[in-house]
Amino acid sequence: MRPVIPLQKRVAIALWKLSMLDSYRSLGNQFGMGKSTVGAVLMQVVKAINRVLLRRLVCLTDPDAVIQGLGALSFPNCREMIDKLHIPIRVPEHQASQYINHKGYFSVLLQGMSDHGGQFMDINVGWSGKAHNARVFCNSSMCQRLQAGTFFPNHQIRVGDMDMPICLVRDVSCPL
Repeated sequence: MRPVIPLQKRVAIALWKLSMLDSYRSLGNQFGMGKSTVGAVLMQVVKAINRVLLRRLVCLTDPDAVIQGLGALSFPNCREMIDKLHIPIRVPEHQASQYINHKGYFSVLLQGMSDHGGQFMDINVGWSGKAHNARVFCNSSMCQRLQAGTFFPNHQIRVGDMDMPICLVRDVSCPL
């Protein structure tokens, strides 16, 4: 029977993997275990963090307050701002050419949606710098929820005698 992996080691593996681009194989070599064990440990830790801490640490802003806040910034009928940025990284060991962005440096993409105060409401990070913005957006859970109508459920603004849908602000000059 295999020995139990101590909690401290599990958390160290998860933190290392979430902060670096190391492969499961190199992480396994570093911590003395197989790559499939590294993957299993990572998933267990992330699920535990989500289950235990998510509701305590993540408090979303009231949708009506966000709509009013963006209205005060001259974006009426808007609930969120969305944009992407390239996070510089070290040259990855494998598939380095996939991580060179249009500006010529290695990066991963972060797509973020924030409220009027700059608080993140949704993030998607990890796509290679070469990935097209539309591809990143179309494959995000945010896009799936927008298409399914579950991101802004039953939320419209009455302007005069018309119901107006909620919109997203998408502009490179928007501060995130």
